[in-house]
Amino acid sequence: MKRFSLAAGAVAAFGGALFVASAAAQTAPPTRGPAADGSPAWFLQGSYPDPGGRTSVDANGVVTIVPRPEGAPAPFAAGARPTQGCSHTTVCQNRNGPKRGDMQRVQWEQKLGYRFSYPIQLPPGIGGVPAVALDSKNNLWVYQRRPAGNPQLMRYSPAGQLTLSVGDDVIGHADKAHGMAIDAEDNIWVLDTANGTAKKVSPEGKLLQTIGTPGHPGDWDEARGQRLLWEPVMIAFGPKGDTYIAQGHGNESPNVVDSDDPTNNIGAARILHLDRAGNYIGQWFGHNVGEGKFVNAHALGIDPKTGDVWIGDREDYRIVIYNSAGQFLRTIQTRNLVCAIQFDRAGNPWMASGQDGQFLKLDRNGNVVGAVGNGMGIGKGQFIEASYWVFDKQNNLWAGDTSVGRVTRMERK
Repeated sequence: MKRFSLAAGAVAAFGGALFVASAAAQTAPPTRGPAADGSPAWFLQGSYPDPGGRTSVDANGVVTIVPRPEGAPAPFAAGARPTQGCSHTTVCQNRNGPKRGDMQRVQWEQKLGYRFSYPIQLPPGIGGVPAVALDSKNNLWVYQRRPAGNPQLMRYSPAGQLTLSVGDDVIGHADKAHGMAIDAEDNIWVLDTANGTAKKVSPEGKLLQTIGTPGHPGDWDEARGQRLLWEPVMIAFGPKGDTYIAQGHGNESPNVVDSDDPTNNIGAARILHLDRAGNYIGQWFGHNVGEGKFVNAHALGIDPKTGDVWIGDREDYRIVIYNSAGQFLRTIQTRNLVCAIQFDRAGNPWMASGQDGQFLKLDRNGNVVGAVGNGMGIGKGQFIEASYWVFDKQNNLWAGDTSVGRVTRMERK
């Protein structure tokens, strides 16, 4: 893939690398490119400040940023690096590099013909929506990062009416609500990255099972009977009902590899594989860059045609593919952040491009063949972070936004 330098002072995310131009740069890089080899044309577009979920959304989907209360502690700014407690991750190694908010982002022209609407009205209050899912009855389940005491898991009817709220008294409060998926029996699985759990909830909103120990992230060691999760971010199900859990969001945060806790001292991104009954099959680790390795397991999708496991190594801008037995197959380099992976009703792979704000249809070599989304922002069809989403039976897309409290429906015209 070609490398480009940028005009003085500019930063871009492109092809898995960050590029910072010097003032002495002689030639400005291209800021757009034509359609070629089945891919649409592309162009660069700037970033947008991340509100971190402090938004209110009206019935038309119009977003208003809610000011942070005076004196309230501010979270890390978008793209900020931790300043202490970090030792072995790629982020530690690039702590002084450019921040995400300074980037120019690769956008792809939209030729697929989708329109955007906001048919779901969430309860009042702040909180982004990291994940949505659809059950067999076309109910939309929404997982929202709401303050403690407010239900974070909600069910909406096909008509868009709120029909069930599952409160903290049932499933506990997720300190960092993240991925969600629905199994073949219509059970809803929700992940709490901070507390290290994956929870199984019945269609009626009853807690059925918890994988991991709440508040105790750590290493899964089957030989010792130690069944802990380390920063779980997404869950997916294979053709035979087996379960895969992607772990490793912490490669963007202080790593725990030096922990004094003997149950929590590996700190490597990984995929955990369980059978339909929850019995251990295996796991494989990332550790670092290189063939068959990954430093961040943020996206997870199971190929319905082959059963292969597609892993989104987000910060390295690539997809790493294993077979169901955990054998490495190949790596696909991308030009966008790989935040989520889904396969549509025809079995075609798609990826959500995170803070690049689009959903990208791919061919099986990872080439972009179509795009949906207007880039990073809070306007119509925009996303601060386009992440976990789902296809309905008509192949329309339904998506939340990790940093904005709204649900977007993308309908084919």
